[in-house]
Amino acid sequence: MSITFDTDKQRLDRDMVYHYLSGASYWARGLPRDIFERSLDGALCIGGYDEHGHQVAFARVISDFATFAYLGDVFVLDRVRGLGVGKALMAYIQAHPQLQNLRRFMLATADAHGLYAQYGFAALGTPEWIMEKRDPDVYQRLAAEGKPA
Repeated sequence: MSITFDTDKQRLDRDMVYHYLSGASYWARGLPRDIFERSLDGALCIGGYDEHGHQVAFARVISDFATFAYLGDVFVLDRVRGLGVGKALMAYIQAHPQLQNLRRFMLATADAHGLYAQYGFAALGTPEWIMEKRDPDVYQRLAAEGKPA
């Protein structure tokens, strides 16, 4: 299977990506559409496309492109899992010219540690330095309160 990757936001199948993230992912379930759209605007978005031009993979990198990057919203559609698409996506991200020589490149994952370890990611070296303000139920709370995102 031949997969091509690029960062053209106009080419993204935004409906497919949104439905995957807001419905199938464990990390963004319930994501409001307006927040999804804003998240694309502020990031380097990578789409992976099969030989027919259909999008089969996605990742988003938030970065200042000089010192720091955060990799998020990474997924590969079930129909192409196990075919090396995830590895090819990570290789593309690692080679991207805007993401070179960063002091810190971070991500969070519940289940893909083995994949990311192949690309140099590891558990925090100094976890006592890292803090977070976490609100994993924010989308569900907003929906229940009837508030706009």
